Amino acid sequence: MTSPAGPPPTGGGGEQRRVRLLAVTACPTGIAHTYMAAEKLAQAAESRGIDMKVETQGSIGAENVLDDNDVRQADGVIVAADKDVDLSRFAGKRVLTVGVAEGIRHPEQLIERVLSAPVHTGGGAPTAPASGGGKERSAGYKALMNGVSYMIPFVVVGGLLIAISLSLGGHTDPSGGLVIPKDSFWMDVNSIGVIGFTLMVPILSGYIAYAIGDRPALVPGMIGGWIANTGELYDSKAGAGFIGAIVTGFLAGYLVLWIKKVKVPKFVQPIMPIIVIPIVATTALGLFFIYVIGKPISWVFEHLTDWLGGMTGTSAVLLGAILGLMIAFDMGGPVNKTAFLFGAGLIATGNQTVMGMCAAAIPVMPLGQGLATLLRRRLYSEQERETGFAALFMGCFGISEGAIPFAAARPAQVIPANMLGGAVAGAIAGVAGVEDAVPHGGPIVAVLGAVSGVPMFFVAVVIGSVVTALTTVALVDVSERRGAPALAGAGAAVPEAVLVGASVGGATESAKPVAGVGSSVEEAGEVLSGHLTERTVRVRLDATDKEGAIREMAGLLARGGRVVDADELVAAALRREEQGTTGLGEEIAIPHAKTDAVSAPVVGFARSDEGVEWDSPDGTNARLVFMIAVPEAAAGDEHLRILSLLSRRLMDAGFRERLLAAPDEAAVVEVLREVG
Repeated sequence: MTSPAGPPPTGGGGEQRRVRLLAVTACPTGIAHTYMAAEKLAQAAESRGIDMKVETQGSIGAENVLDDNDVRQADGVIVAADKDVDLSRFAGKRVLTVGVAEGIRHPEQLIERVLSAPVHTGGGAPTAPASGGGKERSAGYKALMNGVSYMIPFVVVGGLLIAISLSLGGHTDPSGGLVIPKDSFWMDVNSIGVIGFTLMVPILSGYIAYAIGDRPALVPGMIGGWIANTGELYDSKAGAGFIGAIVTGFLAGYLVLWIKKVKVPKFVQPIMPIIVIPIVATTALGLFFIYVIGKPISWVFEHLTDWLGGMTGTSAVLLGAILGLMIAFDMGGPVNKTAFLFGAGLIATGNQTVMGMCAAAIPVMPLGQGLATLLRRRLYSEQERETGFAALFMGCFGISEGAIPFAAARPAQVIPANMLGGAVAGAIAGVAGVEDAVPHGGPIVAVLGAVSGVPMFFVAVVIGSVVTALTTVALVDVSERRGAPALAGAGAAVPEAVLVGASVGGATESAKPVAGVGSSVEEAGEVLSGHLTERTVRVRLDATDKEGAIREMAGLLARGGRVVDADELVAAALRREEQGTTGLGEEIAIPHAKTDAVSAPVVGFARSDEGVEWDSPDGTNARLVFMIAVPEAAAGDEHLRILSLLSRRLMDAGFRERLLAAPDEAAVVEVLREVG
């Protein structure tokens, strides 16, 4: 560990050398704010005679990367970021961490503050400041989503391999169960899938912990997740599942943060992050879960099983609804397994109706969530839509875990929707007397002949899945509207259908895309690699609020002939605004979206005389508004390169003045040629 940094060094002859500073800028989407903050900091340093090198961590990757020599010679480091930035390489240097907006708004103050900032001691967690960066998600939410993003591939790979092996190699066994012959090829495929599912829960826990406590938290998070999912360690037939993994992930992360604050001798510091912290945190968390949390979990679910046993003589509708609620609650977790094991245990006694209720509820969650991604695509990211397709496939084979990524990401909306659909499916199966002879669920058991009352079984599954999908869509839509002020206001006042043909701002010319318009685009003046043309430029923006401006800009982009769904383009741009404002300050806003609502990258520009309130870091209204849209399949580096060039060029006050003064669209295009 290096010693604390002192004042800026001087030369041997007493002549003080120029101060050398480093900076890292990054925003959650890695686009405009990243480069605006970099340019502002560089300009402020230059005006003060300070040498500064700025690393930008944008969507196209890290640029101008700081090397060991840069760090060695630096007098201080400014980290202006709203996402995780690894600070370990800056150990022994004065490090000032702020939100990316501070880099745009107060670069001069940051340069003054960094020379007296605390010295970074190393081993700290990545920084993810919540202040000053727009409407940023909480640290807890970002940690949860970090775990979910790493978990999804394990869910998809494990679930699909299990489903394929069951469909091609499985059959019902006279002794009960849906089996694959041992030592067969399909059993090997199934085993690989089971490994994926086994790792799924520890991965979720581990990467939640990692997002909070950095590398030292990864081991206790993963081992804690494994313990939570392995009920045998605390005498439970059902492990704590993904909900337990979320708990252990947060416990591990914050436990590591607490341990890092403990003062230790200097000679111990180098081994703290790689030996001491992982061992202490893993041991403490594991024993805490086994002896403190695990025992109550085991007791609760033992008594829950006894309670269910006492209900077998009651109403089939009520029992089916309760079992459906339990099956849907945690998808393979302790509540789910309690209901499943209860139904499976009664098969041997000759009571197959309870397993029939469970079998109908088991596929409802993945089928319902997959259906929801098809019903309202705009509410979901591309990754979520792909996961939804996989969930539909898993649902057909009774793999309820296919819905876990959705429940982990949006528990308040998805879990109630799952439970409602599961209760409906279980109740319908109960009243219809559906029976299942094997301890498995989903359409696969009906196809393989293990279910009696097949028509009503499918009715229960379909109705339950539809209920889950519709409820999910409604709850997610409501939550997004509540979380986005821009959606709560004027949206209802403007018919969205108008976007297909024209801008919404008022007396603007019709802009219906017609056959052949794409081929005529090249005839107009074009810049920014042909993505912006005179057709997508307007010298007067009529809208007076952010949502209205985005709608009007979407209509403007439609004039370029590359917009195939203007409603979805608006929705995608508004979703981007929820992540953080695209108002950059200096009277600039650059709303942008990656969406298949456009067939090719397209850029539009408009000016507002009065300015539009855009929640910009410096409080100015946006008078210069650019809008960029690119299809998902083409979301490579090109549009990000243009956006970074545009963001940097807009830092030039003279360039902005020329844009404001340009008399018409052709003149605007000529000014924009300076971007490159």
